Amino acid sequence: MRTAYSVETIRAAERALMARLPEGALMQRAAAGLAAACAEFLGRVYGSRVVLLVGSGDNGGDALYAGARLVRRGAGVTAVLLTPGRAHAGGLAALRGAGGAVVDLGAAEELIERADLVVDGITGIGGKGGLRPEAAPLAGVLAGSRAGVVAVDLPSGVDADTGEVRGAAVRADLTVTFGAYKPGLLIDPGREYAGVVRLIGIGLELPPPEPEVEALQHADVARLLPVPAAESDKYRRGVVGVAAGSARYPGAAVLAVAGALRGGAGAVRYVGPAGDAVIARFPEALVSDQGPAGAGRVQAWVAGPGAGDDALSVSQVLRCDVPVLLDADGLRLAERDAVRGRGAPTLMTPHAGEAAALLGVSREEVEAGRLAAVRELAAVYRATVLLKGSTTLVAGPGGGPVRVNPTGTGWLATAGSGDVLSGLAGSLLASGLSALDAGSVAAYLHGLAGRFAADGAPTTSLDVAEHVPAAWRDVTRD
Repeated sequence: MRTAYSVETIRAAERALMARLPEGALMQRAAAGLAAACAEFLGRVYGSRVVLLVGSGDNGGDALYAGARLVRRGAGVTAVLLTPGRAHAGGLAALRGAGGAVVDLGAAEELIERADLVVDGITGIGGKGGLRPEAAPLAGVLAGSRAGVVAVDLPSGVDADTGEVRGAAVRADLTVTFGAYKPGLLIDPGREYAGVVRLIGIGLELPPPEPEVEALQHADVARLLPVPAAESDKYRRGVVGVAAGSARYPGAAVLAVAGALRGGAGAVRYVGPAGDAVIARFPEALVSDQGPAGAGRVQAWVAGPGAGDDALSVSQVLRCDVPVLLDADGLRLAERDAVRGRGAPTLMTPHAGEAAALLGVSREEVEAGRLAAVRELAAVYRATVLLKGSTTLVAGPGGGPVRVNPTGTGWLATAGSGDVLSGLAGSLLASGLSALDAGSVAAYLHGLAGRFAADGAPTTSLDVAEHVPAAWRDVTRD
């Protein structure tokens, strides 16, 4: 499990560690890791041109000490001081002592244009609200340069706790972060600004409180996936019901069933007006025209994909005492109090526009503050919420760490992709996974299947569904 901690938690761990170490030792550890990462990024250090953008905090000190190490390896290093009177004194002395140069902000643009590498040490993890006016133009200069950009701990201008970008910010090719991941490195839009993230251990001992964010890895997903026992039959493996589709959107039903059939449950029951389309594509599906109330044994329901205005089916599903997944039209048709009053788990899977409608805010507000939005939705609806998007987030109704999905591809932004995800997650619910695990595992497999299906080219949602078994095998392969 990859875990990310709040700034407050990391600061406390740093203070505890510094109290046990000689003065400056922690910064030297960070600088050594940063210098090594920069050297690896450059490939050839000797003769390279490196520019350090140095602010007043410890990130600036890390950059200066790392710059001194690069000078000793033959790089030409120049530090641009954004606050000359407040630069880290020890780091500044080390750089000058090694033979590095120091200039003021006015020389930055020309130096960046000629640099091979720029190290962003402008602000630290405590920075809020984007770059300050004097530093903001540097973000544009960097974006237009050919130099590689390495951020120290976090790209300047990104909120470490949320990933929000409220103004100008540095876009890095590589972010070298110390001690622990920060939520803003894993959640968009901050994740997009971070580039590749490399964690450098500096000996932090993080206290017992839970992380703010966690991301499953292959081993975590493999541990959670349902595996049939020798005595299993289709009912012991779970039966998932799918109430989806309409005369206008029969394909949504087909795609939701496609995802459900590949999610580990033993059987899929479909109810709705698209029965002929479903059975034509998937003869193994159990099709009923009796509605959710008369569908027979079901251990979890998926309701809403392409359902149009079928509020009756959604309300019947919500009255069932089994886990329920609400997606698409189901989110619009479900009454808030009906969701809040359920005794069985509910998993809601909105995209940003649907989440905005549920919260009564703009889509832009949701996309700018994804972590806050998913937490608020989970609290308001007393449900587990999977917020789809460039970084899919899953939050439980009782708080705790929010899960961020590390897999996926931009090619998954295609019609019907969410229907497949809903069916897959519903099947995992029927197999016995909790709503948080079902949503997290489904997002992981769906993202991986999307990568396999696309392989660098456009793909379709049905192709994604058909690649779920390959993703499952990839995760469980020893």
